[in-house]
Amino acid sequence: MTERIPEGVIERLPAYLNILIQLREDGVNTVSSARLGELTCVNPAQIRRDLTHFGSFGKRGVGYDIPLLVERIQRILGSDHVHQLALVGAGNLGSAIAGYHGLRQHGFHVTAIFDNDPKKVGTSIGDITIQPLGQLEQSLREHDIRIGVIAVPPEAAQEVTDRLASAGVRVVLNYTPVIVRVPEGVTLHNTDPVHELLHTLYYLSRREGVARV
Repeated sequence: MTERIPEGVIERLPAYLNILIQLREDGVNTVSSARLGELTCVNPAQIRRDLTHFGSFGKRGVGYDIPLLVERIQRILGSDHVHQLALVGAGNLGSAIAGYHGLRQHGFHVTAIFDNDPKKVGTSIGDITIQPLGQLEQSLREHDIRIGVIAVPPEAAQEVTDRLASAGVRVVLNYTPVIVRVPEGVTLHNTDPVHELLHTLYYLSRREGVARV
């Protein structure tokens, strides 16, 4: 029976991977769990426990082989090959997402961009031409796109989610503040910048002595 990996472990792996890629780009070949803990703000013992779910990666007194660990974590997360994305919404946020270098660095390629603004349709973000929203289902099926990113006004979020799911998308990344529903078989991840800021504001307020209980 395959071991079920705790959700917390899966959530921490991307943080490890980002730091390891930065270290590799800086020419560093090995890293200790203590140093990785400093850079990720995760207890070194927790890092060692997390990685033992997937095999033995480090050597006592030497540390982890960074290129090997990057390769193994990418394989675990499934980012060792290209994943095509569909982006719905070509406003300021959508344009920033489409142009984010980190996506390609981790194997995510924005293949199709959609918007319902006639002024945006036919223009390009990078080398991708913005398509009318009416072409969404046909385009996603033609390219067999399984991941959709939503960066639309809140009132359009649920309708766009429904259309993505009906077109075969199996992972929806929601950048709107609206709670959307997805059918069974579709994974939803909400990414709200305001939520993240409020989370960090709590700790800032405590440090500055203005938090109330």
